[in-house]
Amino acid sequence: MFSGGSYDEVARWLRIFLASHAKREDPRIEAVVETDGARAERSYGTRLRLGARVTALVELDYRDIADHRGSLAWCAALAERTRVAARGLHVGAS
Repeated sequence: MFSGGSYDEVARWLRIFLASHAKREDPRIEAVVETDGARAERSYGTRLRLGARVTALVELDYRDIADHRGSLAWCAALAERTRVAARGLHVGAS
């Protein structure tokens, strides 16, 4: 795994990473990564979606992700946060 990358490369990596870990909780979950508007080239707005249910927006800094995506410990922490959020989509579901 490596660190760095352009804004678009990191966005693609982030989308795949989030989806991969969310789908371990439910294969129907989708990862949404917003890159437009005021956050362009500086951050990402992320959400997980399961049907009509959507998690709260989580803002992630581009430079933080680019600098740390090569770190196993950092990735493990983000993976756990993602899985917890994904499990939360099932709370109250029938």
